[in-house]
Amino acid sequence: MIHPSPAPYVVRRITSGEWRELRALRLEALKDSPTAFSVTYAATEAFPDQVWQAMAAEAATSDSTALFVAVAVAVDETRPTDPTDSTDSTDPAGAWLGMAGAAPMVDIPDHAHVYSVYVTPAHRGRRGPADALMRAAIGFAEAHIDVAHLTLGVHESNVRAQTFYARLGFEPTGLRVPYPLDPAEQLVILGYPAFRPAAH
Repeated sequence: MIHPSPAPYVVRRITSGEWRELRALRLEALKDSPTAFSVTYAATEAFPDQVWQAMAAEAATSDSTALFVAVAVAVDETRPTDPTDSTDSTDPAGAWLGMAGAAPMVDIPDHAHVYSVYVTPAHRGRRGPADALMRAAIGFAEAHIDVAHLTLGVHESNVRAQTFYARLGFEPTGLRVPYPLDPAEQLVILGYPAFRPAAH
């Protein structure tokens, strides 16, 4: 499904053949925002092509796991630009601007999570795709993942992300877990009460 937007991008589910694009964006994300992920850039860069192909195929075709991407579309050159808007930039059609996914949590029964949330620096802001990506991931979880709870983890130092998730309706669960790459640091676990509210 394509999620239309008034901005010069569309949000859609990844396709199986887009493993190279997935690799490029994931590595960019790990360089730009390493604490947003639980793996290192070096380990991820070393994945063989077959791993990326399998990841893309699962995210594209699984009944319960999906990754959505924001993809630039051709810009109408007659459209007036806003010089105060950092997202009002020109990208080649087809460029990937961000991603967000949803999947069950295999080690925690009756829970799903939003994962791999990332937007390229030039597209963070009020006209960027972050909201649309999150809503696509949440919508997929609501429609396709048969669990009662939707959560996500955010690094304790990432106040900007915590504020963004709060604006979308996520709330602290009171749970914190060690950050896998440095157990001295913590991930704050947020829940989404609007996800099947009768279960909360």
